[in-house]
Amino acid sequence: MVQTFRICEQHSGRSFICEPGQSVLKAMEQQGLRCVPVGCRGGGCGLCKVRVLAGDYECGKMSRVHVPPDALAKGEVLACRIYPQSDLAIECQPQQAVGQVTK
Repeated sequence: MVQTFRICEQHSGRSFICEPGQSVLKAMEQQGLRCVPVGCRGGGCGLCKVRVLAGDYECGKMSRVHVPPDALAKGEVLACRIYPQSDLAIECQPQQAVGQVTK
């Protein structure tokens, strides 16, 4: 029997299953859920940013422009580049309006 991990999105209360070695974004998409916008799927565009509130995960390579070290330390990651090691509680990050500048 393959161990799976339950990912729960805190704002909606929805949850979904993620297989070992599968990214959170891929699992989300396979189950028809739209928690975050989808872009490059490779850690470069920053569209699928989420915050991990609880649980253990491994990170793949992500753009430091979209996930600088201080954000990573707060659990902000890209759903396309995180792989659960336990059940996770996440929250989707609000997307900035086009043209809005971050300070």
